[in-house]
Amino acid sequence: MDERQGKDALGDIGFGDRPRAAYASDPARSRGRLFDEPESPTRTPFQRDRDRIIHSTAFRRLKHKTQVFVAHEGDHYRTRLTHSIEVAQIARALARALRGDEDLAEAVALVHDFGHTPFGHTGEDALNEKMAAWGGFDHNAQSLRVVTRLERRYAEFDGLNLTWETLEGLVKHNGPLTDASGKGLKGPVPQAIRDYSELHDLELDRFAGIEAQCAAIADDIAYNTHDIDDGLRAGLLTLDMLGEVGLPGSILKSVRARYPQLDDVRTGHELMRRQITLMVEDVIASTTGNIERLKPDSADAVRAAGETLVTFSAGMAAAEKELKAFLYKHLYRHPEVMRVRADAERIVRELFDVYFADPRAMPDGWREGLDRAEDRIKARSVADFLAGMTDTYALKEHRRLFDRTPDLG
Repeated sequence: MDERQGKDALGDIGFGDRPRAAYASDPARSRGRLFDEPESPTRTPFQRDRDRIIHSTAFRRLKHKTQVFVAHEGDHYRTRLTHSIEVAQIARALARALRGDEDLAEAVALVHDFGHTPFGHTGEDALNEKMAAWGGFDHNAQSLRVVTRLERRYAEFDGLNLTWETLEGLVKHNGPLTDASGKGLKGPVPQAIRDYSELHDLELDRFAGIEAQCAAIADDIAYNTHDIDDGLRAGLLTLDMLGEVGLPGSILKSVRARYPQLDDVRTGHELMRRQITLMVEDVIASTTGNIERLKPDSADAVRAAGETLVTFSAGMAAAEKELKAFLYKHLYRHPEVMRVRADAERIVRELFDVYFADPRAMPDGWREGLDRAEDRIKARSVADFLAGMTDTYALKEHRRLFDRTPDLG
């Protein structure tokens, strides 16, 4: 069988040499940007979004933001930056196979963690607690604030002025936020999202396009696999422990049967790559079935489908849920990880208290006018400043302001 016959045997799976499907987002029909700009003669709107995201300050800061393990614990652990790149690679693969727009899927994947605080979800929890009286803190809403307000690179507007489709994907990649009446489906919708949607209606009661759905499930595939890799490297997980969990256990059994003399490090890597392949192929098969069942004939039909199209099969969804529960119990809630979390929470809480009490403790560009501002505005500005910090900068600031800073190593 030659290459072309092999491709034809796979039906409608795309390899990048076939046109977009009817249900894909078409860059030529983008709903545009909040601020009108001339189109690029060399890039589609979604390619331009991807490039703006990569060249932003927020993207570079992800290099020193925690994924699971604090960055200085080891050079080989994943950070928010390496995680985002891994998500983008998987999202592109899914979009290519499903004949969506790869550039849009990549853009949504690369931008999805822009709003994360230093020290991962630990910092987010601490900041959410401190912001409880002023609407709380949500990293997804903060990502939107970053790309629509806080990035200041352009002469004519704040933010990156991304297309409607990229912003929709950023906000709704995990599904609709409201019902048809505007009521939040999982509690109040963050004010930042409501405010922007008033200007540039993101249709919060509908699903996102196929590309954003690819990015969302790629995130699950990436962290469910690569967090295992980091857990093994840290010694908090072992291959024997993974052997007791359905999905990695079945893969491990196969790897050991074929390579009985393989060392543990290579065995772990073999497990990782096979798990990603199994999960990606499962999503492609399941989503193809959903598309055949629902027959969406446009990107708007995907948004109006009433359900997520890019999904795991029922069997893989159950296996993924089991794996996630295992990781929470044995990795994310491991006593050593929890010890570091407690110290990191303390750092974020104490920094917030200092800046809120005296905005002059913040650098130029952040503190102007805050000594006379109402508490709501002051608190949100402090949250913006803190959320943008890297792990290393947060530690440096804490050492500057306090006599003793916890050792997170």
